[in-house]
Amino acid sequence: MTLQIPLAPDEEARLRQRAAAAGKDVETFAREALIETIDRPTLAELLAPVHTETRRLGTSVEEVDAMLDGAREEARRERKARRPPAAP
Repeated sequence: MTLQIPLAPDEEARLRQRAAAAGKDVETFAREALIETIDRPTLAELLAPVHTETRRLGTSVEEVDAMLDGAREEARRERKARRPPAAP
């Protein structure tokens, strides 16, 4: 299949720069980027096991939100603890 995709001049320039930086011609770079995007799982696919398990357990949306908030806060505390102290 052959595609023709109109690009604005700045978009084309960025595409050419990225391809050159990767050591690839524009067509190969664009094809690989497109295939990578197509093959990337969707958010729904990534979350399907979580949704299945929460339904199985009867976990409410609020409980899931609370778990995620707690995990996010814990990750923030861990990151903060790893930071070097600020210079005086």
